[in-house]
Amino acid sequence: MSLTSSLVGQRTNIFDPFSLDIWDPFHGFFPFASTKSNVPSSASKTSAFVNTRIDWKETPEAHIFEADLPGLKKDEVKVEVEEGRVLQISGERSREEEEKNDKWHRIERSSGKFQRRFRLPENAKMDQVKASMENGVLTVTVPKEEEKKPEVKAIEISG
Repeated sequence: MSLTSSLVGQRTNIFDPFSLDIWDPFHGFFPFASTKSNVPSSASKTSAFVNTRIDWKETPEAHIFEADLPGLKKDEVKVEVEEGRVLQISGERSREEEEKNDKWHRIERSSGKFQRRFRLPENAKMDQVKASMENGVLTVTVPKEEEKKPEVKAIEISG
């Protein structure tokens, strides 16, 4: 099996090893190709997620996710926790309404749905997830359980 065929169609993203998203590296690459493809329809519906950049850092106390979501309000974004320790961040950026008198010269800002999913490690406290949004940046904080240090018991040596 070639590398290309092993990547296409799997629920993986080679740029984000923790992602569960379906990523199509050839989406839009062949403009002459048929609209029918082997990529599931869910991938094309959420193709705008490729432009949704999310940083994930781990501190001693928590896992912190920061997403740049310019122009979105907090009620247009969803943060959900699924069974199996999966954090899902999704939303939709609406397309600007066209007026009859408008003449568009260029449309470069993406619109549509986006979705990113992250499988969290065992030490994540899934019941204490917090999210906030300020100036177009969503911050999701997932606290971590304290590391249990092994109990060391000194043994007296007889002799």
